[in-house]
Amino acid sequence: MNKSIVLSFVAILATAACAPREVPVKELQLEAATISARFISTLQPILQNAIAVGDLVNAIQVCAVEAPAIAQQLSAETGWEVSRVSLKPRNASTAVPDEWERTTLQQFDQRQRAGEAGAQINTSEVVGQQFRYMQAQPAMSLCLTCHGTDISTDLRSVLQQHYPTDQATGYSLGEIRGAISLIQPL
Repeated sequence: MNKSIVLSFVAILATAACAPREVPVKELQLEAATISARFISTLQPILQNAIAVGDLVNAIQVCAVEAPAIAQQLSAETGWEVSRVSLKPRNASTAVPDEWERTTLQQFDQRQRAGEAGAQINTSEVVGQQFRYMQAQPAMSLCLTCHGTDISTDLRSVLQQHYPTDQATGYSLGEIRGAISLIQPL
């Protein structure tokens, strides 16, 4: 084989290896939105059932145990890192946002106050070597029992036992309570 052909071939391979890879943003957005919807559609009926049987303490357990388990299961199934974050976290060990998430949550609050429907608020962005996606979680009537402004004394006591640093109260209907955050390494 001719030495110049080999060198040309090596140069082409090196150029291709160094060329920036195009990120399939639309596909990643769709995949992230689907995972986020799966998270909500899995958690919501479990939580509704716990509340329907009148056991709000059990509902607290659902959010404390089932929600992280659902996030972990979706992460394992999809290869995405799935979590819930909030500017006012209930669980300081799992729901504290990183800087990008904090900024995004602040933007979500602004968008909601400007009239955008909370359930429609999401964003995505390539950040370094990661594709980041967040879907807002507005406070629904279901959420307000434990996250609203009118929480019973008994329920506050149970929340304090489980979450001594709880900040996740005082929300009103439709207010952005937090978000589902997804990260996919590129």
